[in-house]
Amino acid sequence: MSGMVDAGAVRTRLPLLEGKVVVVAGVGPGLGRAIAVRSADAGARVILAARTESRLDAVAEEIRDSGGTALCVPTDLTEAASVQALADRALSEFGRVDAVVHNAFVQPAYVGLLDAAPDDVRQGIDINLLSSLNLTRVVAPALVESQGSVVMINSMVIRNQLPNFGAYRVMKAGLLALARSLSVELGPDGVRVNSVAPGYIWADSVKKMFERRAEERGVDPAVVYAEVAADTDLRRLPEPDDIANAVVFLASDFARAITGQCLDVNCGHTHH
Repeated sequence: MSGMVDAGAVRTRLPLLEGKVVVVAGVGPGLGRAIAVRSADAGARVILAARTESRLDAVAEEIRDSGGTALCVPTDLTEAASVQALADRALSEFGRVDAVVHNAFVQPAYVGLLDAAPDDVRQGIDINLLSSLNLTRVVAPALVESQGSVVMINSMVIRNQLPNFGAYRVMKAGLLALARSLSVELGPDGVRVNSVAPGYIWADSVKKMFERRAEERGVDPAVVYAEVAADTDLRRLPEPDDIANAVVFLASDFARAITGQCLDVNCGHTHH
């Protein structure tokens, strides 16, 4: 895909999370992997949680090969017993939890909200919203003890007006309200809760989407990239590490006075 900007995310190793234990819920090959790896680069011991054990193992191996510490805990984040087992394993292994990053999500069908199947919307709410509440509830006592933090991965969809994202927008708007409400509730106990809202993330899923759009139109994928990037202030799209770096910052003590906020990381695709 020649012609597309690839600025290269900053991969410097700053010990922002030295000595901390970070749970990353929803580890996949894209953003979840980047959050886990960058947290380890920042000095954290990382607990990897998702349903697909092979993905966890691959990310854990990458972290360990770089000298980091990673623990894999296969978890169904929609099941209360599985979530409790994740928290119990984290505490038994490391004795503390300093940060939880909620990245688990499912993308609803690309249809209008009135046309969305109710069962699909309910399933999406379970994963995209309620799983974050359930895990936070279970680890809250440990976060209070460590004076820790929570970071929830949101989406640019809460800012824009793109059609056929109605169900997803409802879920992510709920997640934003959840994060702000938990900030109000946990703040007096010293726990910070923030959100990060990416836009298009220049990784495999977006690259494939751009390739499909380009094929349908009979143009080079670079044309599609340029059209989308033209709506950003920086004229490029963020990469997974760009989002992960923002997560690491919010989870660290450098953000000790920041809570109840949503940080957009989209190269200026939206303002608020």
